[in-house]
Amino acid sequence: QEQPVESGGGLVQAGGSLRLSCAGSGRIISMYAMEWHRQAPGKQRELVARLSRGGTTTYADSVKGRFTISRDGTKNLVYLQMNTMKPEDTAIYYCYSAMGTWGQGTQVTVSS
Repeated sequence: QEQPVESGGGLVQAGGSLRLSCAGSGRIISMYAMEWHRQAPGKQRELVARLSRGGTTTYADSVKGRFTISRDGTKNLVYLQMNTMKPEDTAIYYCYSAMGTWGQGTQVTVSS
């Protein structure tokens, strides 16, 4: 079963930016909707951003105007650009393909 692979997590100060990448086969990146989810300690996993196969984007209210999901079909990558980050953005971020597969997650920590 094909599994997406995330990268780009790390430690950033509040107000800073990070860009996460999700790598996969051409099939899962271009033929299915792709999503970014996150899970903070002690909390349920939540949907952060979604990119439909046709390019429509949706975002959680908590990240609207700060995060951007995008796809590069030539590189088989999906990105999550995170700007003006807040300590409450600290979580493990997961890439999900609507084919039904999850990545292993990447840790994002925002210091105040």
